[in-house]
Amino acid sequence: MRFEEFKIIFPEGDSQEISRRLSINQMVDINGNPVSLPLRSNRELVYRVYKISTENTRNETITNFHLEQVSIDELKYYIGKS
Repeated sequence: MRFEEFKIIFPEGDSQEISRRLSINQMVDINGNPVSLPLRSNRELVYRVYKISTENTRNETITNFHLEQVSIDELKYYIGKS
């Protein structure tokens, strides 16, 4: 039996296991959940997947989703207009 594991890797090097696959340029929150647009404000902590790597062991495939933090200036373009 082969196991599959997904992890997000934060810019500082910390990692966290998540339950789903992500894609390049997908924006996620600190728990690896996709962020729904438009955002309510530019004060949210949002990351973008910039790289995907895979590690294979005997019984397991680990897919790492490397994140970069989206800047406050960039987040203003994703804020909903009320």
